[in-house]
Amino acid sequence: MPSATGVPPGGESARRAVEAVWRIESARIVGALARYTGDFALAEDVAQEALAQALVSWERDGPPASPVGWLLATARRRAIDAFRRASALDERYAALAGPLAEGEFSTGAAGAPPQPDDLPWDPDRVDDDVLALMFTACHPVLSPEARVALTLRVVGGLSSEEIARAFLVPVPTVQARITRAKKTIAAAHVPFELPPRQERRTRLGAVLSVLYVIFTEGSTATGGQDLLRPGLAYEAVRLARMLAALLPAEPEVHGQLALFELTAARFPARTGPDGEAVLLEDQDRRRWDRSAIRRGLAALGRAATLGRGLGPYGLQASIAACHAAAPSVERTDWERIVLLYEALGRVAPSPVVELNRAVAVAMAEGPRQALALVDDLAVSGRLSGSHLLPGVRGELLARLGRTAEARAELELAARLCRNTRERAVLLRKAAALDAAR
Repeated sequence: MPSATGVPPGGESARRAVEAVWRIESARIVGALARYTGDFALAEDVAQEALAQALVSWERDGPPASPVGWLLATARRRAIDAFRRASALDERYAALAGPLAEGEFSTGAAGAPPQPDDLPWDPDRVDDDVLALMFTACHPVLSPEARVALTLRVVGGLSSEEIARAFLVPVPTVQARITRAKKTIAAAHVPFELPPRQERRTRLGAVLSVLYVIFTEGSTATGGQDLLRPGLAYEAVRLARMLAALLPAEPEVHGQLALFELTAARFPARTGPDGEAVLLEDQDRRRWDRSAIRRGLAALGRAATLGRGLGPYGLQASIAACHAAAPSVERTDWERIVLLYEALGRVAPSPVVELNRAVAVAMAEGPRQALALVDDLAVSGRLSGSHLLPGVRGELLARLGRTAEARAELELAARLCRNTRERAVLLRKAAALDAAR
């Protein structure tokens, strides 16, 4: 009998089982298939075909004893069929066909089940497979947008619909980015392998930057009705934890994980019951996730121990740690935060870092000194079109009693802001200035 959603009970159970296995094991599955086939795009395609087959077969027969082994065996059979269709039956076909049990040469789920000793992947190669998958998805030949989409798809296991919803773009746009990315990797003959050790640290920057973009969009959405997209942010945290486990000697990997954990710790207090934004000074710090703070501080400690000074992510994590340790905004160590932003500006200069330093200067020294920094930044034009600069400038002008100018800046920031919740905060501040007159 169909359920209230119209999905047969068995079908709903199969869907949940498939989604659970895929979300947890997608990186290992695609990584193992890419190593087996030597073809990154084919590996992702046959994995998706195996998922579709699982929805049918698991509804009919129930989930198998080894779901991952079932998916891998099915996907490998699909890969063999693809090679057959392409008439590529020589060494690649022989290498793939060899490990398969007798009766497994047909398409789909039919055939002998995986044997007990037919491991889903070589246990000695798991780490390399997942790392190679990350480095391939974040290869420099791809555009930043393509790297994000491909990483979320093949490493994170997210669907095109989930990625599109997270970044507020149409599903066909995401699908086109993923398709182009796989074609670009194939055309550039990018091998599915870890880059040479001497190149790994340089290439690691691309992986970290992709995870940073994903987390940043989840922690403060650039547009839409929600301030936070926690599902996206927590996916970045999960991937960062995976990367830290796979590269335990890289300080910036731990620095980034610390930043994510310490920032995500504040999520429970950043929105009210109706999803409205709650400013830092108004947050109930008892709602901050103390377990996440402990994990973040531990990761920051590892980053400091491993490195010769903290890198950009470690410095940002140190700033987040200052907030995590403070009982209130007023008792925050703003002088230390100013110094940390100055250090961050030297190793990773950007106008956003300068603007954040100005905010810290305002808290440590007063709004007049900070306004001079913001005005210099405005003259440079490096944040033209962003709501961030007029938003900060409006706050500083309000503290200086320049009410009319402050209201104009806050209203400008609201017009430029694409996020409904942030825009509401800016308009509320501008209205408060009128009420105070």
